[in-house]
Amino acid sequence: MNTVAEHIADFLKKYPPFDNLTFEELSEIATNIRVVNLEKYKTLFQIDDKLHDCFYVVASGVIHLSVIADAEETLLNKCHEGDIFGLRPFFAKNNYMMTAKARQECIVYAIPIATFRPFVANNPNVLDFLLESFATNTNNPNDKNIRGKLLSDNVVYADQQSSDLQYFQSLNYNRVPLTTSADAIIMDVAKTMAENLSNSIIITNNNSIPIGIVTHTDMSTKIATGRFPITATIDKIMTNPVVTVVENISLAEAQLVMLKNNVTHLIATSDGTNQSEVKGIISEHDLIVSQANNPGVLIKQIKRTQSADDLKQLRERLTTIIQSSIHKNIPLFHIYNIASEINLALIKRSVELAILDLGSPPARFAWLCIGSQGRKEQLLLTDQDSILVFEDVVPDKYREVKDYFLKLAKRSTANLEKIGYSLCPNGHMGSNTLWCKSLTDWTNQYNSWMNTPGKNSNDLSSIFFDYEMAFGESKIEEAIENVIYNNAKNNTLFFDFLGNDALRNNAPLSFFKKFIVEEEGPNKDKFDIKTRALLPLIDSARLFALSYGIKGVNNTYSRFKQLAIADPRNAEIYINCAEAFLTLSKFRTVEGLKNEDAGQYINLNELNKLDKERLKNALAPMRELEELIKDKFQLTQFS
Repeated sequence: MNTVAEHIADFLKKYPPFDNLTFEELSEIATNIRVVNLEKYKTLFQIDDKLHDCFYVVASGVIHLSVIADAEETLLNKCHEGDIFGLRPFFAKNNYMMTAKARQECIVYAIPIATFRPFVANNPNVLDFLLESFATNTNNPNDKNIRGKLLSDNVVYADQQSSDLQYFQSLNYNRVPLTTSADAIIMDVAKTMAENLSNSIIITNNNSIPIGIVTHTDMSTKIATGRFPITATIDKIMTNPVVTVVENISLAEAQLVMLKNNVTHLIATSDGTNQSEVKGIISEHDLIVSQANNPGVLIKQIKRTQSADDLKQLRERLTTIIQSSIHKNIPLFHIYNIASEINLALIKRSVELAILDLGSPPARFAWLCIGSQGRKEQLLLTDQDSILVFEDVVPDKYREVKDYFLKLAKRSTANLEKIGYSLCPNGHMGSNTLWCKSLTDWTNQYNSWMNTPGKNSNDLSSIFFDYEMAFGESKIEEAIENVIYNNAKNNTLFFDFLGNDALRNNAPLSFFKKFIVEEEGPNKDKFDIKTRALLPLIDSARLFALSYGIKGVNNTYSRFKQLAIADPRNAEIYINCAEAFLTLSKFRTVEGLKNEDAGQYINLNELNKLDKERLKNALAPMRELEELIKDKFQLTQFS
C-alpha cells in the first residue's frame, strides 16, 4: 500500500463513520480516493451543477456550504477538518442544491460513491450514522466537541439549516401499483405497463404476497437485448427477493433502505415484510418529488402568504407533522426544533402582514416571543406571549411612535389569534401598552424587576426571561440580553426571589409516592402535568442558567444539558432533569393532541401501568433538584 493511501486511511480512522471500519477496509477506500487542492474562494460545486460521482471529507481548511434564498446567498454550514459533505449523490438523482466553496486554502478527499457504497450496505453502524444525521440537527455552532459530522445537502429555508427535515417527512407514493402473476407472458406484461405509463410491476402470488418485481430497466436489459424471448413468463426476468418496507416510512428512511440494498424500488407491505400483502410501491422518482414537499417548503409557503386565514391552514399542517413525528417515535427534542422554526415563521409573517397594512415602522424594533415559544417548546396551540421593544426616539416623537407600534402589535396579535393562538389571559402581549415600549423603558423595567424584586413588581412573570426574536433588529435583542445578564451578576436578592418562585409549585407526588390530583372543578381527579411537573423544571432550568450566565440557550432541555457542563459536580442531576423534561413534555403533547387542547391535565385512568410508571419515574429527579436549589441559593422564605 502506498504511503499517501496509508496517510489518508490514518486520517479517516479518527472520524465517524469511518471509525466503524477496519484499517484494511479504510485502506481499500483510500487507494481510490482523489486528493483535491482548492485555492481560497475556489468553488467545488455549485447550485444546479450535475452531481459528482463522489462525496467529500475536509482534510484541512474550511468549506462553506450556502444556498440562494430570497435572492441572497445564505451560509448554511461551515465544514471543518473531518466533516463529510456533498452526500447528495447518495440520495438523489437531481442536481446539487447548494454551493460548496473554500473559505481558505483547503485539501478535501473525494471518495467515490461506487467504492464506498458496499461498506455502507454491509456495516449497520455506518448506515446508522447516515440515518442519525437526518434525525439530528448536526449544524450546532456551539457544539465545539463534535468534529467529523455529516452535513446534509438538503435544500432548506433562509436563516436556518436543519438536517432533520427529511426524517420528519412522510412519503407520497403509488398505493395502487400494477401487479401480475408469475406465469404471465412478458409481452402481455409489457403492454400493461405501457398502457398504464408505469415503469414497474410487482409479481405476486395468489394471496397478494410480493415474490418479485420487474422494472423498465429489466425490460431494456433482458428483453430488448435478446437474452430472453418476449414469449417467456415474467418470472424469468423478475428480481427476487424484493425489498419491502412499512407503509408509513419517512423519506429519509426510504432513501437509506434504497442505499443499503442498492435498489431503485421498494415495496410497501402491510407489516413491512415480504410475507404480507402489497400496499404500494416507492420509486426513486417518488423520493425526488417528495423532497420538494417538506417542512422547509411549508416555511417558504408561509413567507409568501397574504392573509391570516391562509396561515391558519399552514399551521394545521404543522399539527400533522407533529402528530406523525410522535407516532414515529422521533425524539421530542428534534420535533421541538422543527415546530419552533415553523411557529417562528408564522409569527414573523403575522407581523409582516400587519406592517403591510400600516406602512413602514417609524423606528427600528424587535418583536420577541416569550414563554413557551421563547423557549422553543410550543408544540400545542397554546396562548401567545410577546413583547415589543422599539429603539429610543426623541421625546416629542415618543407618543406618535408608540401609537404606531401599539397598532402594529394589535394587528399582529389579531392575526395570530386567527391562526389559532389564543390571546394571553394575563395580557403578556406586545399589544398591551405595558409590554410595548422603548429600549430605555424596557431597560428600566428589567432593572426594577431584578434589583427590587417583589417591590411594586408582583406582576413579574419569569417568562420575560425566556425570549426569542421573531422579527426585527437583533441588536435590540442583544441589548435586552446584556441588561439581564449584567443585572444577574452577584444579585443575591434576585436569585432569592426567583429561587422561591421556582419552589412555589406543589409537589407532584405524595409522601407515599401517589400522584397528587385535582380535588375539585372540571378536572377533578386529573393530574396537572403543567403546574406540578413541567413548570418546576422550566423555572429551575431558567434560574440556574441565569445564575451561571448561560446566554443564548432558552430551551429547558438544552439549558439542563449546558448546566451539566457548567456545573459538572451536579451533572447527573441536570441530565436526569433534561430527560425527565422530554418524557413529561411528550405525555403532555400526546394528551393535548388527543383532546385538541393544551394537554395540561392528564387522566391517569387512561394510562396503562407501564405509562404510569414512566410518568412517576420522570418525576423522581425533582426532589434532588429542589435540594440543589435550596443549597446553591441558600434560600430564605421571600416575603
